[in-house]
Amino acid sequence: MTRPAPSVLPDRRTAGAVAMTGRGGLSGHDAGPRAAAVAGLAIGTALVCAATVWLGLAAPAGAQGEPGTLPAPSEAALAAANGEPVTVSHGFSTFGALELPPDYDHLRYVNPEAPKGGQISISSFGTFDSMNPYTRKGRAGALSTIGYESMLLDVADELASYCLLCEYLEYPESQDWVIFHMRPEATFSDGTPVTAEDVVFSHFLLLDQGLPSYAEAVRALIPEVEALDEHTVKFTFAPDVPRKNLITQAGGVPVWSKAWYEETGARLDESRMEISPGSGPYMLDGYDINRRITYRRNPDYWGNDLPINRGRNNFDSIRVEYFNDATAALEAFKAGEYTFRQETSSINWATAYDFPAVRDGRVVKAELPNGNVPGANGFVLNLRRPQLQDPRVRQALALMFNFTWTNQTLQYGLFQQRESFWQNSDLAATGVPEGLELEYLQSVADLIDPAILTEEVTMPHVSGEQQLDRGNLRRAIALLAEAGYEQDASGRLTREGQPLDVEFLTEDPALDRFVIPYVDNLRRLGVEARHTRVDPAQYTVRERDFDWDVIYDGYPTGPEEGIGLGQRFGSDGLGDVFNPAGYHSEAVDQLIEKVVDATSYDEMAAAVRAIDRIMRRELFIVPTWYQSNYWVAYYDMYEYPDPLPPYALGQLDFWWWNAEKAAKLGSIGAVR
Repeated sequence: MTRPAPSVLPDRRTAGAVAMTGRGGLSGHDAGPRAAAVAGLAIGTALVCAATVWLGLAAPAGAQGEPGTLPAPSEAALAAANGEPVTVSHGFSTFGALELPPDYDHLRYVNPEAPKGGQISISSFGTFDSMNPYTRKGRAGALSTIGYESMLLDVADELASYCLLCEYLEYPESQDWVIFHMRPEATFSDGTPVTAEDVVFSHFLLLDQGLPSYAEAVRALIPEVEALDEHTVKFTFAPDVPRKNLITQAGGVPVWSKAWYEETGARLDESRMEISPGSGPYMLDGYDINRRITYRRNPDYWGNDLPINRGRNNFDSIRVEYFNDATAALEAFKAGEYTFRQETSSINWATAYDFPAVRDGRVVKAELPNGNVPGANGFVLNLRRPQLQDPRVRQALALMFNFTWTNQTLQYGLFQQRESFWQNSDLAATGVPEGLELEYLQSVADLIDPAILTEEVTMPHVSGEQQLDRGNLRRAIALLAEAGYEQDASGRLTREGQPLDVEFLTEDPALDRFVIPYVDNLRRLGVEARHTRVDPAQYTVRERDFDWDVIYDGYPTGPEEGIGLGQRFGSDGLGDVFNPAGYHSEAVDQLIEKVVDATSYDEMAAAVRAIDRIMRRELFIVPTWYQSNYWVAYYDMYEYPDPLPPYALGQLDFWWWNAEKAAKLGSIGAVR
């Protein structure tokens, strides 16, 4: 069945989902402010290890169906290729070769002999009133995407995707289309088969009823999807758009049951607790609204024996406990009400883990390596607000945040100051621009501050050890005077009779200790600054409606970028909650095209560094802190592969349960 793209439009997020479709792709669900992302794809042929590139119109005899080999191109692929070479592969990588051969036994970072069983339980903050993360309505429950699978799966130790619902894929040298050959044994949790018609249905359901930002962008990129037979689906890409990310974008579409949606009349754009059956290893087992959600491993999961799943999906159940505040969540962990905790609070990490269960070894406290690019988090300034559109005003506001004092006084010196949107990666701009990065910047020279071409990259300001740095205060006053602000008799800053008014909106009490000193410093400057903390439901509504001046949020970035940059930093993402600041720049738009058009990693990296350099100068986020390790605490009944892969902690994916240790903890009542 071939279907033309419908006419609808795009948007983003909901708590507890996963970010980005594929590496560098566009997100089709509401993923939350701190979702992680990795990125990228390119025009030209991706290099695929052990893939078969067929140059003729016929395959050698006996090339299909042999164990450990890839089949010859299908008749459909050869007909569509019009003489182009066709690549047949078990996965896809944009820059460089796949590192696993077609006959791999298991992913390199898992324990293929990991035992199955047991439960892991985690915590979540706030509330939920929906289990549908693909709509802006409601607040979706944590892990609500866990039951759904796609053609391809990103792995945690290389920038590549491997077949999951598909057995193999085919595409021409031009990457004008991709054909996925699906696994005929794949079924939904209700026992019905996963078919090509389900894939077609899911793609267009996202365009018709999904988040508008995703739908608008993907409609322009992938106008046609057709089921060639029951288990073969073809995605055809628009003729005049770059090919970067398109194969992984297509391979990342979550697949839903067409029959269930037609039978129930459910819509993707509605808030609801009833969910469609998924094909994944876990199913929703039960929930108590605003208290807990439980998922259980499907004993009849069709993909248990796949090489890509060996050593994964090890727990019989995953439980999420909800709490209204961070203190309650920590105390519940101490009491054994849940068993795994990923800590984000420096004060907790420094002071709160000296309790009996840690001292006697029942709870393990550990710092584990994190190879991901840290999220570009900080105090996000809403550029839709008139008072925040002048860069001198933004710089003045930034000068009042004192990282040095905050880290030493409030965070026990445990953090480092974030400098780049792509911190700790090859994509971060450094020093003075040179080489290809400079060439790219020169191509947009008429659209940027000329100093960007010759000066060192913008770095965060330096502050002293007192809460208010008086040197920075004087600099801020001078900048605001340049912007037309004057202090009245009371010290309040005004321009044309209007005060400089800034509201900080939060939902998490744990942020109070950072926001309040910042607000105090701004008041000393003469800004009418105030802090408003609301409940999670109110925060969600105001955040999505962009009804705020400043929030603590950020932008997901990764070690490889692609078309997803436009959703986050491009003019096309102006109405998108993945672009909370509402940032846009004609220069950055043009450089995003360079990223998308890149045919090598070096070209992509140079363009991203140029973007990083420009955006750091714009200062639409006051950069705060990052930590290069995971802080975790867990009851000593879990084990993990050593070493961990660079791109995932994997506690719900490839950790496992030690039954003997669990029995010992249970015998002394350590966990509930």
